Amino acid sequence: MSLRLSTVILPYRRWSEGGAAAWTRAEELGFHTAYTYDHLSWRSFRDGPWFGAIPTLTAAASVTDRVRLGTLVTSPNFRHPVPLAKELISLDDISGGRVTLGIGAGGNGFDATALGQEPWTPRERADRFAEFVPLLDRLLTEDSVTYEGEFYSAHEARDIPGCVQRPRLPFAVAATGPRGLKLAARHGQAWVTTGDPKLYENGTPEQSVEALRGQIGKLGGACAAIGRDVAELDKVLLTGFTPDRGRPLESLDAFVDFAGRHQELGFTELVIHWPIPDSDFAADQKVFEQIAMEAPAQLG
Repeated sequence: MSLRLSTVILPYRRWSEGGAAAWTRAEELGFHTAYTYDHLSWRSFRDGPWFGAIPTLTAAASVTDRVRLGTLVTSPNFRHPVPLAKELISLDDISGGRVTLGIGAGGNGFDATALGQEPWTPRERADRFAEFVPLLDRLLTEDSVTYEGEFYSAHEARDIPGCVQRPRLPFAVAATGPRGLKLAARHGQAWVTTGDPKLYENGTPEQSVEALRGQIGKLGGACAAIGRDVAELDKVLLTGFTPDRGRPLESLDAFVDFAGRHQELGFTELVIHWPIPDSDFAADQKVFEQIAMEAPAQLG
């Protein structure tokens, strides 16, 4: 299977000051999907400008025609399935059916406490995610949903006319633990990983590849347990968080080597960060664009 190349554009620029231009350029460069983070703020960008994911993607839909659009990723940290479903159906309509929802359990950090709650434990996040995903699935596929859960409720929540994409827009489920992988197997059209975070600081690229091989194996096990062929799921690697860090973006050859190793593991889509000067995602824009235009053909 050919390897798709996508990008993630962080929403830190005003739309009139380079924000819009990045999305139109992403389409011109031929990226399969242009994603954005769905956070209230993020790490080193916390004290600077940061805009909302859904309005940003709605604006991006209005200035593009072909590139798919999505979140990478949305989480229960500050989202509720009922209003989220309405926003996603609207975005899918405005974009003409070009939306993918990247969705994960969330983590610690600003998003986890911005609404005034105490940080959830990993088990609490997993419990909420296990309820969030199936409810969101129903809201996006049924005209009216009533549900009473431990964490989320819906009372005659109506989502007419539903998604342009049928039966609903695709989910790309970010998961590495057993419960998350089960959700990916049951509800996902794609699976997302950033690699093994324990290897980021001191691991090697070879160790990272083996860790990813293990994750894909566990995903296969989760699919087999419900009688699903793991080949049905796209396998997405959000790059920049493995021990390689930004080295794959230093040259076309370096990227093709990196991408080829991960394609051999079974990944069907790699996502690279749009360059941001003076940040963890700093890269040469010309090299980045060369990779976008030339790497897919070399990877087959």
